Amino acid sequence: MSDVKTFKLPDVGEGLTEAEIVTWKVKVGDTIKVNDVVVEIETAKSLVELPSPFAGTVSELLVGEGETVNVGTPIITVSAGAPAASGPAGGAPPAAVSQSENLIPTPKGDEAVEPGLIGGPAPGGRTSVLVGYGPRTTEAKRRPRKGNATPDAASPAAAQVGVQNAFSTEPTEDPEVSIADAEPAAPAEQVPAAELAPAEELGSAGPSARARTKPPVRKLARDLGVDLADVTPTGPNDTITRADVESVAANGRGAAQQQRQQQVPAADPGSHEWVQQLESGEQQETRIPVKGVRKMTAQAMVASAFTAPHVTEWMTVDATRTMRLVRRLSEHRDFRGVKVSPLLIVARAVCLAIRRTPQVNASWDEAAQEIVLKRYVNLGIAAATPRGLVVPNVKNAERHSAPELARALAGLTTVARDGRTQPADMAGGTFTITNVGVFGVDAGTPILNPGEAGILCMGAIRKQPWVVGNVVKPRWITTLALSFDHRIVDGEQGSRFLADVASVVEDPGAAVLF
Repeated sequence: MSDVKTFKLPDVGEGLTEAEIVTWKVKVGDTIKVNDVVVEIETAKSLVELPSPFAGTVSELLVGEGETVNVGTPIITVSAGAPAASGPAGGAPPAAVSQSENLIPTPKGDEAVEPGLIGGPAPGGRTSVLVGYGPRTTEAKRRPRKGNATPDAASPAAAQVGVQNAFSTEPTEDPEVSIADAEPAAPAEQVPAAELAPAEELGSAGPSARARTKPPVRKLARDLGVDLADVTPTGPNDTITRADVESVAANGRGAAQQQRQQQVPAADPGSHEWVQQLESGEQQETRIPVKGVRKMTAQAMVASAFTAPHVTEWMTVDATRTMRLVRRLSEHRDFRGVKVSPLLIVARAVCLAIRRTPQVNASWDEAAQEIVLKRYVNLGIAAATPRGLVVPNVKNAERHSAPELARALAGLTTVARDGRTQPADMAGGTFTITNVGVFGVDAGTPILNPGEAGILCMGAIRKQPWVVGNVVKPRWITTLALSFDHRIVDGEQGSRFLADVASVVEDPGAAVLF
């Protein structure tokens, strides 16, 4: 009999408790080696590729694409011998799967992994994962199944579904539009009785409590507004499948559409477009699960908005000299291969202004009742990605030369747009810049990143009439807005910092004064 091992979803860092299965890189029957990438997951921070701690043949994919599962949930089984007969869409789990395993078990014999590598041993009985160490070995015990399920049947843990401005560094007046990728739909599944949730887990009473189906199908029913009691099961062992739920939802929309058409005369010219939309069968609402990066952003913004007392100040600046400097730097040999933008000048101005007002580069320690001044600047750049807002930061930005900072900013935004920003690149930020100007927006009132005392919003740079020496001339004008934590930064300090940044944007030569 082949030795079947189960790979459980690891903690990929920073205490994350769940992740979404985005794309499987392998299929049942594939032969893999240790550290071969098997799946791409999305955490609340970023996309991460997971390597396999085992070598062998993929025998079963336990979680479908698009499903969100907890850390420690079995996601794939690997057979060290012959391929297992069951696949991801059906069949009972292999009998050899252990009921208690490490988060990432250590391979045996010639498959052993050295300490420090993924899957290798670590002090304290833990296992080395992508970032830090996984939890200690534990044993999970499930209560006996009811109905057709056998008490000792193994099943994967039930999937749990859960969920400031990304901005390019390119100097352009035209807004760049980010288009969100559609979420991959979970495949229709035929499931064995042993993997079905018992009736009392469905959280409803009456006939619907007897419905037998998998958690993803229950979620689909909730999203579509379908009562499982109204669904006729067609799957094995009288189970409800995705197709059953979608069929009931489609019939329900058709009935509602017919009722609305009877209530609204098609000949009414005042509602002609609405009737056309009803006749086309288009849905009037779209529900988007709040998970991953979007969920983390929502939690962080709520925490920040209702914890730190925000103050926002504005300043309109003549950035004509900055625009001239950007053109000159773009032609300089030290910036060859790097696209220079006004964001670079603003970033340098922020680093310089922090020297004179270190309070904007601080944090509030509630437990100790202390203000923590940072002697380094981890400069965050808010970046919009198809999966939501991320804020990677340039570590020790104050030590970078202008060319080094330009390359670091370009690298951060490129990686962020690809959705590959790692948690470590977003940790430890001390001050943030958000550039709404790339969308043609003049300014805004940004919300602080949790743990930071200041955030600068950079607006669009436009040619506008401006008084220069009692003469009105066309100049490149922009608006800077600074939000700060009023527990840490007084009005005088915030005003001085904003004025210092504006002075460098207005005259880059003023940087020599800092």
